[in-house]
Amino acid sequence: MIRRLISGLIPAALIGANGCAPAPQPPVRCAVIGGVVASGMWVELAKRVESDTGLKLKLVAAGEKSVLVEAFHKGEADFATMHASDEAANLVADRFATDMRPWMRNELIIAGPADDPAGIRGMTNGAAALRKIAEARAPYVNSNGSGAHAVANQIWKAAGIAPQGDWVLKDESRTGQEVLQFAQKHHAYVIVGRIPILTGKMEADSMQIMVHGDPAMRRPYVVLVADAKRLPCANVNGAQTLADYLVSAKGQQFLKDFAAKQPDGVPLFYPIGADSGVGQP
Repeated sequence: MIRRLISGLIPAALIGANGCAPAPQPPVRCAVIGGVVASGMWVELAKRVESDTGLKLKLVAAGEKSVLVEAFHKGEADFATMHASDEAANLVADRFATDMRPWMRNELIIAGPADDPAGIRGMTNGAAALRKIAEARAPYVNSNGSGAHAVANQIWKAAGIAPQGDWVLKDESRTGQEVLQFAQKHHAYVIVGRIPILTGKMEADSMQIMVHGDPAMRRPYVVLVADAKRLPCANVNGAQTLADYLVSAKGQQFLKDFAAKQPDGVPLFYPIGADSGVGQP
């Protein structure tokens, strides 16, 4: 009888005060922005992290920021990485996540028609290129994408120009992925991410990368760790270990190693602190 009572109590005793059943070395459930996955970087990074830390990573969500936010709201993710944004900040403000820190950057570029009416091909200073576009009154699409829009505002300000006139076109594309096609239709320049072009997420046959390599046109990615108070069943310790690794010297070295493998010699991702100054016109 006593043995039966003890055995009956064990399952309840193993369940913590927060109601979560323990699991031996549970995987870290990761929600990752689409470009990091589509570029192939996440697969290589996960292998490196697992080898160096002993963690097991499980990709549970990938895509737009809204997909990652939903994963946290449903309690399905322990860790996330996405661009620094209102969505990321609100996850922290709403107590779904904590410990938001930057760990890498990606680059935006200026794409344009093959005949390059403003003559900006090969430039590496975004502000100087935008100035030439304005002087030529060449068609320019003011993208609706939050990241591209924020970078464009910064670069136009550095150029000392307010983009106004009939050469500045309102972005009427239905989705962020279609803005390149919209620009092609209007024989216009546009600021977009380099990764979506290289991975085929953005397609436009006659549009080409005109300007890249300006540190001022980079956007930071942040890491986020589930908030144990709001999500008590989350693998917070594992997520914290992963976040700490990505901002560490080993994590930053991985970014350099991955960059060295790019066939065109241009990194897809940049370590934090590297060439982070704002470009000058």
